[in-house]
Amino acid sequence: MAFIRSYRPGDRDAVYDICVRTADAGGDSRHLYPDGELVPSVFAGPYVELEPDLAFVLDDGDGRPVGYVLGVAETGRFVTAFREKWLPAVGDRYPAPEGDGERTPSEVMAGLLHDPERMVLAELMEYPAHLHIDLLPEWQGRGHGRSLIHTLLDALRAKGVAAVHLSMLTANTGARAFYDRVGFREIAVPDADDDVTYLGRGTAR
Repeated sequence: MAFIRSYRPGDRDAVYDICVRTADAGGDSRHLYPDGELVPSVFAGPYVELEPDLAFVLDDGDGRPVGYVLGVAETGRFVTAFREKWLPAVGDRYPAPEGDGERTPSEVMAGLLHDPERMVLAELMEYPAHLHIDLLPEWQGRGHGRSLIHTLLDALRAKGVAAVHLSMLTANTGARAFYDRVGFREIAVPDADDDVTYLGRGTAR
C-alpha cells in the first residue's frame, strides 16, 4: 500500500530518477540530457537540500519513492540560498553557457541552473511559496498527486504561508488538467515565455 512520508536522505537517487523520467513535458527526458544529474540539480536537489522539511515522497510500500512534491516557503529566500549554497556545489560541473547561439537542451538547462533569480517575478509576490510535483507514469491517475499536493499545502499553512505557485510547460496539457482539478488558477505574467504557464492557489483547503 503506497503512502506519503517525509523525504529522507536515502531517497535522493530515487527522487533524481523520478525527476529525469518526468522532465520532458511529463515524459522521460533521458534522450535529451546525457548527464542524469543535470535536470535534478535544477529541479530537485536544491529543494531536498535547502528545505527538506517541505519535501515529501510517495512511498510504494516497500521503501522506494515513486513520486514526490517539493516545496519552498518563500521563493526569494530560497533563491538567495540557491545562489549562495547550492550553486557553488554543482555549478562547476555544469558551466553556464556562453554566447547567444542555438543551445542544446543540456546548455539550456545549465543556463537555468545559473539563473535562480528567474524565479523571482513581481506577478508572483502574492504567492510566496512554490512547488514541484512529479509522479512516475504508472502511479498517476490514482489520487496520489492530489494527496501529495494537500500534504504540502498543510505543511505550508502550518508555517503561516498563505499561497503557493508553480510553473509548468504550457504544452503539458495533462498536468494543466490536474492542476485545474486541485484548485490552481493561471497567473498572468505578461513577459513570460509562451511555453511557460504560471499557476497559483491559496494553501487553505
